[in-house]
Amino acid sequence: MSSRWNISERAATLHADALVWDDHSGFWPYPEADLDKLDRWIASGVDYLSVNVGFDVEDWQKTVKNLAAFRTWFEKHPERFRLVDTAEDIRRAKRAGRLAIAFDIEGMESLDGHAAMVSLYYKLGVRQMLFAYNRNNRAGGGCHDENVGLTPFGRTVIAEMNRVGMLVDLSHCSLKTSLEAMEASSQPVIFSHSNPKALNDHGRNIVDAQIKACGATGGVVGLHGIGLFMGDPEARTETLVRNIAYVAERIGAAHVGIGLDYNCSPGEPVDIRDPHFWPPAAGYGKYRNSRNADPEQLPAVTEGLLAHGFSDSEVRGILGENFFRLASRVWR
Repeated sequence: MSSRWNISERAATLHADALVWDDHSGFWPYPEADLDKLDRWIASGVDYLSVNVGFDVEDWQKTVKNLAAFRTWFEKHPERFRLVDTAEDIRRAKRAGRLAIAFDIEGMESLDGHAAMVSLYYKLGVRQMLFAYNRNNRAGGGCHDENVGLTPFGRTVIAEMNRVGMLVDLSHCSLKTSLEAMEASSQPVIFSHSNPKALNDHGRNIVDAQIKACGATGGVVGLHGIGLFMGDPEARTETLVRNIAYVAERIGAAHVGIGLDYNCSPGEPVDIRDPHFWPPAAGYGKYRNSRNADPEQLPAVTEGLLAHGFSDSEVRGILGENFFRLASRVWR
């Protein structure tokens, strides 16, 4: 293991034994996506991956089509993947040597203004959903727009998410929406893929008040590996570890996880120059010159966390047990 991953024997043993959880994959969701590329997560020792099936850039019908296509594909490849309903299904998938899969949605425009869609999406395997993808929508505010709070519709959706067991995700949201959502939710919340603004002053990152409020709900902040937002165009492992350590120092290692937001298909039809969702002033025009930390770096993250001084149990939590604990509590 250590030779395959080029890390120490101690780190390799821990990484292989731990439950490794990536809370968000960032490739552009469309029905023809090459899901065979998810083998990269398997080779990197990942046990659970939340696959993005829709976001506000596309209409809600596309989300449904993506779910239909993705679910069918995974059902046809049971030797490598397992669609999960419960948290315990993830343990079963790991024991069987398969990558556990559930889905997430970035932005509530996929609901088409109907909170009843939450229950439908949950039954189709969606286990977390955030409010707004960068721009304001019918549910609340996005991080690259006017700092507005939850709308009445957004509050109704939170209540429905709490009822069915879907995790309330606050990544990509405005400061006001995120803080109001934490107050409104009866369950712990997450930032599935957000990094601290104190380390890199970018609009997609979150301030300490958001980090601490999330921890206070019992939630988890998932750190991502996007070089633009980390302030590191090379997306180095040590930079990701530094981001993880920063959040852990403020809310405890038990409230930290990983959501790489890695785009494994750069050739897909994404145009981040669209000024509505990706404003040029935020540096998105330079995004193609900045890499993302990839799944292959996760074993080195394990070694980096150990070298930083985290205990074995803390590393296990950051790698996946913290998100697993939350899923065990919230998912129905």
